[in-house]
Amino acid sequence: MKPQNPPRTYRVKSFGCQMNVYDGERMGELLAEKGITPAPQGEEADLVVLNTCHIREKAAEKVYSDIGRLSKAGEERGHKPIIAVAGCVAQAEGEEIMARAPAVSMVVGPQAYHRLPEMLDRAVKGERATDTDMPAIAKFDSLPKRRRRSPSAFLTVQEGCDKFCTYCVVPYTRGAEISRPFKHLIDEAHRLVETGAREITLLGQNVNAWSGEDDAGRAVGLAGLIRALDRVDGLERIRYTTSHPNDMEDDLIAAHGEIAKLMPYLHLPVQSGNDRVLKAMNRAHTAESYLRLLERFREARPDIALSGDFIVGFPGETEAEFEDTLALIDTVGYAQAFSFKYSPRPGTPAASMAGQIAREVMDDRLQRLQARLNRDQAAFNAASVGRTCDVLVERKGKHEGQWLGKSPWLQSVWFAEEDGREAQIGDMVTCELVEAGPNSLRGALRQPAVA
Repeated sequence: MKPQNPPRTYRVKSFGCQMNVYDGERMGELLAEKGITPAPQGEEADLVVLNTCHIREKAAEKVYSDIGRLSKAGEERGHKPIIAVAGCVAQAEGEEIMARAPAVSMVVGPQAYHRLPEMLDRAVKGERATDTDMPAIAKFDSLPKRRRRSPSAFLTVQEGCDKFCTYCVVPYTRGAEISRPFKHLIDEAHRLVETGAREITLLGQNVNAWSGEDDAGRAVGLAGLIRALDRVDGLERIRYTTSHPNDMEDDLIAAHGEIAKLMPYLHLPVQSGNDRVLKAMNRAHTAESYLRLLERFREARPDIALSGDFIVGFPGETEAEFEDTLALIDTVGYAQAFSFKYSPRPGTPAASMAGQIAREVMDDRLQRLQARLNRDQAAFNAASVGRTCDVLVERKGKHEGQWLGKSPWLQSVWFAEEDGREAQIGDMVTCELVEAGPNSLRGALRQPAVA
């Protein structure tokens, strides 16, 4: 590749999970340390980082489509951007990307992106570089101090996975489970609050597998970390995602009933409602044990909103086994959920299993499953009408005087300024939820905004 001028602007495009969103923000902070600024809205950037997800087949292919689009657009305007591919696709397919996409200058895995600036220096000289090393803690130690100014912020506390579900590539792209040190997390939380965060969501592939030692040298789990964050002045809300049923401990369940800052919301993937399918997935829990676990959360926090993940069409899944999943959904009544058709990922055990399900069968099952989930989300929102709750204001709405925010149950709430009372991003306002839609609720202000 030919030498290029150092980039003045960048854009990070993140696909997939919230951890990728967090990683994208940190990459932006690294580039800002080099004096590179975000490209203005609507303008092409000198450097584009595609922060990829490898969970779904289509997500991986979309990366190559974006590379082609960026390259073609650069040719048309006579100025090609420097293209970097980061994230899990980079980790899994680094050599293939370099061979298949000559327009790519850099490939960097999710545990090595702290070395992005030095890789960029090489790219400017016309050199192509790949780094898929996996030093997770070294990465966090090398990142700059948090600067993001937002009322809601992500904080990665744990990375990697040791569960080896047979359909999942995460253990291969993110590595083994590793927990960031307690002190590092408390320090980062303080910095986020100092820059305006009022809500922090703790992130991990298996976030409730986090463990460490507190300031007194005592061994603590995620509940202990949450209790320490509860003492951070200025932090009003705490959330966490994504949990695994097998890592759920008693003190974390109890925390939902004891810590007011811990929001009444739990995302706990189940994937299937049939025990044979769960065993084939290597999930190591049953439908019954999952339901009993949810009952314990509801006992600790009766108003908790429940969310889950589902995969339809796993190899060998019969119609009767799929019906078991529908029955579980009917039993739980999810406030939100995410659902997907099974996607074979190269190198995973499930990709070579017998009984691969036809695409049209998966399509039909997904539509039926999502109809149940949409029904229950609408019912949860409708049952929320009449509640009065705090709403964290996150951004302006489309219309004059309209604001958008989140309820404690992670519902999108919009409201209009009333009686000359002005809201600001980051305010916590009290609203009565007066009207429900399938994806959001309308709130009515019941007191002036609280700064």
